[in-house]
Amino acid sequence: MMDVTDRHCRYFLRQVNSRARLYTEMITGGALIHGDVRRHLEFDEEEHPVALQLGGSEPDELARCAKLGEQYGYDEINLNIGCPSERVQRGAFGACLMAEPALVAQCVSAIRSVVSKPVTVKHRIGIDQVADYSFVRDFVGTVAEAGCRTFIVHARKAILTGLSPAQNRTIPPLDWTRVSRLKKDFPMLTMVVNGGFDSADDVLQQLPAVDGVMVGRAAYHNPWILTELDTAMFGTPTPESRFASLQKLLPYVSSELESGARLHDVARHLHGMFNGLPGARRYRRHLAEHSHRPGAAINVLVEAASFVNEASTEEGAAACSSV
Repeated sequence: MMDVTDRHCRYFLRQVNSRARLYTEMITGGALIHGDVRRHLEFDEEEHPVALQLGGSEPDELARCAKLGEQYGYDEINLNIGCPSERVQRGAFGACLMAEPALVAQCVSAIRSVVSKPVTVKHRIGIDQVADYSFVRDFVGTVAEAGCRTFIVHARKAILTGLSPAQNRTIPPLDWTRVSRLKKDFPMLTMVVNGGFDSADDVLQQLPAVDGVMVGRAAYHNPWILTELDTAMFGTPTPESRFASLQKLLPYVSSELESGARLHDVARHLHGMFNGLPGARRYRRHLAEHSHRPGAAINVLVEAASFVNEASTEEGAAACSSV
């Protein structure tokens, strides 16, 4: 998710889930080749397992970027063929590439030729008026021949003209059965379904039919979903409270501020920490009003948390407020 899953966001999400694979925001080939590589690729060791998501359509350029990703220690190289934005289309990549499966296969082959990490593809079930299952089946078949073994499928088609990226996440109807059908047709491949999952129960209901589930914005706005999944799937003990989870994050925030980061850049990813609890709205409002101010410090985050009422977590709240 561009401008969302940066390194601060991923570090926070790792604190609430021990095993979920985290993905970077989509980074274009041009941004890496002509921009600040360290700023784009640096991450904390605690984020593992973490995948680098690339956007592009030039095989050689993508191969160079994937090699950089491997050198920085990413666990997976993911090629995004699902983004429908007009800006991405102007760069001739994203969802429009579903119409060119042979080119996507070339990109996968080029990346695989220079890295030893798994190379995966994220895509849609179709584009524009193409609704036949055969379209996505043939796309997967062609790209699989190039050596891709894992496909992350957003179970909506992409409308390339007339809908915004936000509308493309809600208006085209979901069809999760297309993804489970892909799994049946390609049992040797790993199929991960994405799109429309708002709760841990939604995720768990999908797992018998596919190999995995990708959760995006729902987990960002309510990270506690990932905690519930950590417990349900891996038996990881649930943190005693959300205050306890926030307490674990405070040293990281303090360290980033000491290194020159602005509080807003770090804390904006914590707006969903107390989603659904009494006082959560005041918590978010306090962060929004104060974290962007020059010199904003860790006390802004602690003050925001003081507005939240989480029953039976007085000890966690006291620990948080003592920092």
